[in-house]
Amino acid sequence: MENVKDIDDPLPPDALARRLTEVYDLVGPLYRRAQRSVEQGLAADGLSVGVRAVLTLLHRGGPMTVPQMARAQAISRQFVQRMVNEAAAQDLVESVPNPAHRRSSLIRPTDRGRQTITAVLDREHRILRQVGGGLTDADIGTCLRVLGAMVTALDHVDED
Repeated sequence: MENVKDIDDPLPPDALARRLTEVYDLVGPLYRRAQRSVEQGLAADGLSVGVRAVLTLLHRGGPMTVPQMARAQAISRQFVQRMVNEAAAQDLVESVPNPAHRRSSLIRPTDRGRQTITAVLDREHRILRQVGGGLTDADIGTCLRVLGAMVTALDHVDED
């Protein structure tokens, strides 16, 4: 009987690297197309992609400080602060005292911010329902595990 490698066996490092390169080759175009799609959808709401990211993070994670948001999104604190300032100017977020840290306020969505991000996420959900492809929960779980491992492998990269 021939020695056939099981598809579920872990890949050796060189084969893994080649397959992960295929993933990176798809992630770039996917990210850019998704960003353009989001930008087109946000234009009607007067939101930027950065403000949308802040609102989504706060919607899912509750009030956070700017440094917490920056770490969660792996982007600079300065960029997050600019997006928070932009969102505050549109009355989408507000600063509130942080009981854990006197100098770093918590940022939370206003009622208008919650309504806005709920409408955006609902619209995006309707679009994502059209993906198709017969994907299973296991497929998505595997995808998330692979992408999570790839993100973790780059944890050493400085965001600032």
